[in-house]
Amino acid sequence: MKIILSRPAKLRVMAFLGLLLLAVAILGIMIARNFQHFDTALSYVNYSHRIQNVSLRLQQSVIAYLADKNPDSQALALSNILTEMDELIADHLYLSTVTKANLVTARTMLTNLDKLASAERSGHFIKALDIMDQTLDLETLQRETLLEEINGDTQRELYTALLIFAIALLGAILFLHYRILHPLNDLRLLLERLADSAPTPISISHLDPLLTPVFNSYNEMVARLNELEAVKREYAQSLQREVRLATQTLLEQQSSLARAERLAAVGEVAAELAHEIRNPLAGIQMAFSNLRKEIADPAYCERMDLIAAELKRVADLLSDMLKQSKHTPEAAETVVIASLIKDLLKLARYQIAGSITLVADVPESLSCHVSASELRQALLNLLLNAADSIGNQPGQICINAHSEAQGVVISVTDSGPGFPDDMLEYGIRPFRTSRTRGTGLGLAMVQRFVKNAGGNLKLSNPAPQGACVTLFLPTWQAR
Repeated sequence: MKIILSRPAKLRVMAFLGLLLLAVAILGIMIARNFQHFDTALSYVNYSHRIQNVSLRLQQSVIAYLADKNPDSQALALSNILTEMDELIADHLYLSTVTKANLVTARTMLTNLDKLASAERSGHFIKALDIMDQTLDLETLQRETLLEEINGDTQRELYTALLIFAIALLGAILFLHYRILHPLNDLRLLLERLADSAPTPISISHLDPLLTPVFNSYNEMVARLNELEAVKREYAQSLQREVRLATQTLLEQQSSLARAERLAAVGEVAAELAHEIRNPLAGIQMAFSNLRKEIADPAYCERMDLIAAELKRVADLLSDMLKQSKHTPEAAETVVIASLIKDLLKLARYQIAGSITLVADVPESLSCHVSASELRQALLNLLLNAADSIGNQPGQICINAHSEAQGVVISVTDSGPGFPDDMLEYGIRPFRTSRTRGTGLGLAMVQRFVKNAGGNLKLSNPAPQGACVTLFLPTWQAR
């Protein structure tokens, strides 16, 4: 109860109870005053009746005296009358102050009547009787005045009590309407809001203070429910994001598995082709070697040496392919990068259009410890891809290499249209290419070589245009 009733509500309840107690107190005072008035009027009426009885008995004594009846009995009656008059004089219930003086005068006239003559005694009786009649009339008049005053006071008190009771009744009605029915209506509104699917806080400025703690608790509950709902939505969104990520990961894994299956099939076919090509290629190398011995022109000899080196590299690639199909890794060796790129540019010059300029910026002393044939094949794939992206338009391909604290960095940059956005976003995927004649395997082979070497590969589109492939080979394989 202490939690529900606030201090203003307690004050209003106490005021209402005080008004009721005041009305009851006024009613009790009215009843007490009416009893007092009735007692006072009854006392004065009794006093008047006693005066009337004394006057009546005095008249009877006067009549008996004039009729000369028993003098002894008359003397006894007169003595009783004098005793009663003494009691009336000693009593203070008279309404008029003249009453006591009249009673004293009448008693004096009735004293020692036996010593008076008959005529004088009759005069005293008659005069005493007149005085008693005047006293009785005076008391009767004062009594009527008193009764009128009591009646007026009683009517005023009654009207006052009725007015107070009317005010108390009106106050009770207003209190019932504004402090009971109105809060109950607000409570009904509160219950209706609780039934809503999305409750909102309610304003408490117009509410009765009696229900303020209840509505404050409701608003706190609504705020807590809204917080829980926000947490629930956030948790649901988090679950949705996790489901989407899991679904995307699953799809990527399925796609990777499909690519792996295709690559396995391609590897098996490539191993069969390498096995079938290696035998006729050995015959070609033998015939070419005999042809080289028959030519003495230095210019032709240099070109034929390049062709012989490429035939040897093709033979080595076929052998490496067969070794990889048997899961036999190729041994690493120390490779002078400047010499390898110089020979590579000479060979690539015959496969790239003359409108494309080839530029190399590589320190002469820079070397690394990798498979020479795999590095040569990776750089050749990058050069041919760059040339293919430029096409027959004038352009430039640059090969840069330098050393860092943790390894060697080699970059191949061209002035072509650059890599598509999906490749920059999702990375290199086998069999995915933006070129018409591409197979989608060149960059995949380069990426596999870099990963096997423990490095990483990065694709970018430098401004204002072009494409750049950066290879990083770690220190533990670099010198």
